[in-house]
Amino acid sequence: MRTIDPAKHAARRQHIVNAACELFATQGFERTTTAQICKAAGMSSGNVFHYFPNKRAIFIALLQDDKEEKAERLAAAKAGADPWAALLDVVRFLAAPAAEPLAPPLVMEAMLQAHRDPGLAELLSQDNADEHTVITELLTKAAAAGQIDPDFDPGHAASWVMALIASMYTSAATEPSFDPAGQLPTLVLILERFLRGEPHSRTTTASPSPMPHPHPPAPPNSP
Repeated sequence: MRTIDPAKHAARRQHIVNAACELFATQGFERTTTAQICKAAGMSSGNVFHYFPNKRAIFIALLQDDKEEKAERLAAAKAGADPWAALLDVVRFLAAPAAEPLAPPLVMEAMLQAHRDPGLAELLSQDNADEHTVITELLTKAAAAGQIDPDFDPGHAASWVMALIASMYTSAATEPSFDPAGQLPTLVLILERFLRGEPHSRTTTASPSPMPHPHPPAPPNSP
């Protein structure tokens, strides 16, 4: 029996996902055919189906491409000593890919398909729930540390933080003049004033320096 090389197998899967990325982003899921994916990947349909059972599986793999890295970043944020700095790092991490050309249309397409595919909707809902849980926890810790206004309900505030992040993607996908990279500092400033404002003239701790943010995960480009 032939032994499967895990690294080679993973690389081939990733190659197929990379090839499908631009097709899904520019044409949408419905208009992208398996034949087009095979052509873009330079592989026969038999080879492609060896790695993925169908087009939907490729699409889901693309949407979950950064799942492991995101889980690691969220876990690191929860374990951080400074909850406010960790929160800003999470915001930058989640919002930064909006500056990549293919990410916003892929997000929009995923939202569209989720209305038609309960399984996909459940996956996206779980991803959102994981992000919401971490952001809520960081806000709770930041409030306890006197870093943000304690009058905010952490869960409600987390929903607004996520809504602002989501708006980066929808604006990038629908407004040609919108510059996500240029708007990211504005998003951070909005959060600073929204969460760290002093409506009751309270004394808050000094704003910590933001954590350096490494290059965010981006949707893959076809090799």
